[in-house]
Amino acid sequence: MPADVVIVGGGPVGLYLAASLLQEGVSVRVLEQRTERSPHSRAIGIHPPALAALSQVQVAAAMVHEGVSIRTGKAVSGGRTVGTMSFAGVSEDFPFVLALPQSRTEQLLEERVRTLSAHAIVRGVRVTGVTDDGETAAVAVEPVAGAGTRREEVEGSIVVAADGARSHLRTALGVPVRAKEYPDHYLMGDFADAGQYGRMAVLFLEPEGIVESFPLPGGVRRWVVRLSRPPEDANAGQLAGLVMRRTGVLPDLQSNTMVSAFSVRSTLARRLVSGRVVLIGDAAHEISPIGGQGMNLGWLDAQALSPLIQSALAGGPVDLQLKKFEADRQRAAVIARRQSEVNMMLGRPLPAPFLKLRNLAIGAAASAPAINLWTARRFTMQ
Repeated sequence: MPADVVIVGGGPVGLYLAASLLQEGVSVRVLEQRTERSPHSRAIGIHPPALAALSQVQVAAAMVHEGVSIRTGKAVSGGRTVGTMSFAGVSEDFPFVLALPQSRTEQLLEERVRTLSAHAIVRGVRVTGVTDDGETAAVAVEPVAGAGTRREEVEGSIVVAADGARSHLRTALGVPVRAKEYPDHYLMGDFADAGQYGRMAVLFLEPEGIVESFPLPGGVRRWVVRLSRPPEDANAGQLAGLVMRRTGVLPDLQSNTMVSAFSVRSTLARRLVSGRVVLIGDAAHEISPIGGQGMNLGWLDAQALSPLIQSALAGGPVDLQLKKFEADRQRAAVIARRQSEVNMMLGRPLPAPFLKLRNLAIGAAASAPAINLWTARRFTMQ
């Protein structure tokens, strides 16, 4: 089953690239290890530049219709509002951050891909290696347990690795990475939304560490608590108790639908282009989920790569453009990582005197329209 482009990884980034190429007449194979989409959702925030990219593959309108448009963020400490941030000026078309569960985002993208090509997505296959003879590239695939497919090679003019932070393809290529560990750990979960904050995102800047709260579709609100060490037993009761202790708000324990813990690290690949193989998304740069950088950054990678692939397939010289693509996307990843580090720093525990100073600084910045707008644009990846 050869194709013009083989995309390894059928997550949101790989599916976006597939849709972008298919609607331009490029044949695509998306190889995905999972036999079914995951029902669990971690990434929820979609920023204006990514929404503009998603509109190019005709899925942004459906996402906005189903998601929650967060137009304002509020910082709270000790029960008092420290400052507010409006996203009204960050984009003419999308003046908000959209909250939509990743599971639904993937479903909408997959539906778009299947509309363009019923056979583009191949599930239940694991990529075990890659070869590149300078003219074509091929990936070796084998079935996952019970998938019922045979071992084979899938050839393409170009191979794109969008197979996540622990990319098997990146490892097979021998691409070195720069990894960084952080002293930040988080526990998060979804509960029924009591409605006291409407469609607003709320950051509780408390002495024990930040608590973040975001509205989701269907009357759900996500709560995220910063911890100094990984939790021994991540469960909804522990999360609800921590939220109550720090904020005075007690999520409805019986309404919990998801709980998850994660620790923070970043990984930057030292090169994104290896012959006819290109890394994008988390395979190229793993960025902390705080601030919603990772998934959005991957979509912008794919948006920049798509026209280069089309040009290469048409026989155009793209070596210089690919070098620029690599440099630009690596630079964007560094900027995103710095923003993520700032977001994490603001959420770390502080003694009362330093917490007061930080809150005063945040309040002063929020009250200055120019600084408020600049901060909002940085937060939304612009």
